[in-house]
Amino acid sequence: MSTLTEIAKDKLLYEGKAKRVYATTNPTLIIQEFKDDATAFNAEKRGKIAGKGIINNELSSFFFAYLTDFGIPTHFVSKISEREMLCKKLEIIKIEVVMRNIVAGSLAKRYGLKEGDELRHPVTEFYLKNDALGDPMLNDDHASALSLATYEELEKLRQLASKINAILQELFWQKRLKLVDFKLEFGRYTSPEGKVEILLGDEISPDTCRLWDADTNEKLDKDRFRFDLGNVEQAYQEVRRRVLG
Repeated sequence: MSTLTEIAKDKLLYEGKAKRVYATTNPTLIIQEFKDDATAFNAEKRGKIAGKGIINNELSSFFFAYLTDFGIPTHFVSKISEREMLCKKLEIIKIEVVMRNIVAGSLAKRYGLKEGDELRHPVTEFYLKNDALGDPMLNDDHASALSLATYEELEKLRQLASKINAILQELFWQKRLKLVDFKLEFGRYTSPEGKVEILLGDEISPDTCRLWDADTNEKLDKDRFRFDLGNVEQAYQEVRRRVLG
């Protein structure tokens, strides 16, 4: 692998709702740039959250490094600027993995449950990564029949997500935050030697996690933007303050 000083940003590969992804002069690496743009309800609602990209880059960099120490394989290589991180290039698996610990969001609506109730045990859900279709829920048979992932890969996703949940729940609780639920994305990384490995990708931030104050249940995540609760920037800053000090 090239040294970091030899790696330069190349063409824009993809621009999503919250990030831009650039090629680099190393074909196995990309640069992920975090934007301040915010979307909700499959991009039907749009806006900006001042400083969000900087905060999410800082938090994601921290969480990826933290998870690596626990043996979780991630795409993260290094934080290279206030809005950019260097990452291994993945073939993204078109499945969003959602871990739920407390009833909120679509789980409450779908089953008529009370928001805030703790689940007897964490729940793992798979969704097709497709905004145009509203990210419909999948089971293992759907995912296999649609050639999104093999059964073995799905079990790997489930195991990794469960371990990540346990690690982050404990970390957030130490920071007086409840990890209500969160979304993970994974991808296949092909090393220069040709070895294929599943790595955690995307980001871990108040954009992708529901985080509530441990004492008051105050929402400190993107739900403040979704539901016009106000103090959106302050919520992101508070998560950053608690996690990073």
